Amino acid sequence: MALPPHISDRTHAAPSRTPIYALVGNPNCGKSTLFNALTGLKQKVGNYPGVTVEKKVGIAYSQHGQPITVIDLPGAYSLAARSPDEAVTRDVLLGRRSDTQQPDRILCIVDATNLERNLYLVHQILDLGRPVILVLNMMDLAAEAGLNIKAARLEHALGIPVITCEAVNGKGIIDLKLAMSRIDLPLSRHAWDVPAPIAPAVADLQASLTTNDGKSPLIARAEALLLLTDQDSVRVAGSTPLHPRTAEILQGWQKRWEGEGTDWAGTLVNSRYEAIGTIAGDVITQGSDTGPSLSDEIDAIATHPVGGWLALGGVMAILFLSIFTLAEYPMNLIDSGVAALGDWVKSVMAAGDLRDLITDGAIAGVGGVIIFLPQILILFFFIGLLESTGYMARAAFIMDRLMSRVGLNGKSFIPLLSSYACAIPGIMATRTIEDQKDRIVTILVAPLMSCSARLPVYLLMIAALVPGDRVPLLTKVGIMLLMYALGTFGAFGFAWLFKRTLLKGAPPMMIMELPPYRMPGLKDVALHMFERGWLFLRRAGTVILGISIILWFLAAYPKAPEGSTNQQQLAQSFAGRAGHALEPVIKPLGFDWQIGIGLITSFAAREVFVSTMGVVFNAEASNDDTTPLRKALLEARWPDGRALFTPLVCFTLMIFYVFAMQCVSTVAVVRRETNSWKWPLFQIGYLTGTAWIISLLVYQGGRALGLG
Repeated sequence: MALPPHISDRTHAAPSRTPIYALVGNPNCGKSTLFNALTGLKQKVGNYPGVTVEKKVGIAYSQHGQPITVIDLPGAYSLAARSPDEAVTRDVLLGRRSDTQQPDRILCIVDATNLERNLYLVHQILDLGRPVILVLNMMDLAAEAGLNIKAARLEHALGIPVITCEAVNGKGIIDLKLAMSRIDLPLSRHAWDVPAPIAPAVADLQASLTTNDGKSPLIARAEALLLLTDQDSVRVAGSTPLHPRTAEILQGWQKRWEGEGTDWAGTLVNSRYEAIGTIAGDVITQGSDTGPSLSDEIDAIATHPVGGWLALGGVMAILFLSIFTLAEYPMNLIDSGVAALGDWVKSVMAAGDLRDLITDGAIAGVGGVIIFLPQILILFFFIGLLESTGYMARAAFIMDRLMSRVGLNGKSFIPLLSSYACAIPGIMATRTIEDQKDRIVTILVAPLMSCSARLPVYLLMIAALVPGDRVPLLTKVGIMLLMYALGTFGAFGFAWLFKRTLLKGAPPMMIMELPPYRMPGLKDVALHMFERGWLFLRRAGTVILGISIILWFLAAYPKAPEGSTNQQQLAQSFAGRAGHALEPVIKPLGFDWQIGIGLITSFAAREVFVSTMGVVFNAEASNDDTTPLRKALLEARWPDGRALFTPLVCFTLMIFYVFAMQCVSTVAVVRRETNSWKWPLFQIGYLTGTAWIISLLVYQGGRALGLG
């Protein structure tokens, strides 16, 4: 059965309201870069309700200055969804999501270096019968690979506008905006023949979906083809169930084909690929052999069994060196600004609780955290750089052999690597893992990857751990690498354990695309970096500010008798009482009740530990090794006069933060991602228990060796 060709001059008028474009494409096709080029800073980022899939909506402007809404849909290889990401893309395009208006028009972006494979998704989208603009991205890389793509011939074959583009360089963006500005866009006149054995079933299902499910004929036909391509992936939890009559027709045809030995899904997929192959063969020509590409030459080293590991280690070392060296100057500026602000408040306000609240609570608390913003920005910059250049996929490839030994594959490494920045997006990234058990295992171990929120804790403890006025750079890098290595190998160890006990299963095969290396889109990397930095500052201005004020109150009340020392005031305060209640549990680790206060408050956010110490010890944090907070920690004593923050205690405290589940936001995301309280509660229990046991072994073992 062929879809009747559209009349050649048939067009689709844009609605009178602001038009809505959906931006779709395969992963690694440059979709995010194009979205940023079209919308700039006019973006809103959130999550689709009910799923932890990121929702990005932006505003572009037509050639006449009229606003155009662009929805950046998650990357997908097919509308026959196999992951939550692809399910969201499919449901938005089919108008199934009540929280997202169905787009009027569709921008399909494809990787020109892999045009034939990318056209499979485009081919499915054309079945929807809506205006489509096709964007051929990475045309420069295609030319380097010796590919000659005849865009005009492809436009004629599909009957839709085809725009050549190099999104990372901004080439083709004006032409694309002109196409998007058209009042009328032609509907595709491309048609393909559904195989004869399958055609009657498509017609029956299309009629039932139109009559019983209220679908338009074209949407009904597209859904019928999806049902026959992969029924199980099309109807996921939360979707509207099939009408009984539609389900009956589907099951009837499937039983008939099973009796005849017909592979209906394979027949449909092969037929679609044959149609795509015909088009690709007509529009793509291969130039003369240009020899190995630049990507191939780099991969000879980057994916080598030995050279790949050396390259990955070098990348990580450069990352940490940059965190410590490049961030020093802006951190000093922030420190000076925070100190000057506190001094100014003290100079204009009379002494009293209100002034103490502002200086010791709000300014000291928030200032002790935002001072680490430069280092966090550098971390996010490097992660964005690795993603935009294509190296992130190589890191996953290198790790696949190691990951398979613990029962996972390289696909789990990308969420784990993302967790170095923050466990929340790392856990959200597990939605690309098809196997449910592997997905849960990855979620369970993701918090073990040392996130950026741990950086302030590590840096403060390193400053207090090393004697002398300055901590040598190599010492900082070495200790930091050790903390990251402990978390990483801890994650692998628990993954191995869970895959052999709670969530048994064979490690899946990894099929992964290695995108070509490309020059990084520095504008996109910077935009991503500042988005994440703004989120950090917003949390500092809300969550951490609120916690700092609450902590100041808990540390200041009830008031001790007049003439009491600061330590006596803290000891009998609400915060002190909570710390004293926890002290019997943490004293075997070398921690006292004051550290206990920090452990309690940092469950809201790990970096709050630093501001808590600033409030508890009435000092301010800084990156300078001679800061008041560092001095206050070194001067802290047990009641018997022993030093509290010995090198062994500082090291043990870092170990505790490597393994402890210290973030309520992560707990909330795990609850939402797994749709159960079982896994987040288990996660809290096993991580906190592990942190306590390992910290106990480290501290008591160190004391036995005479180190503490």
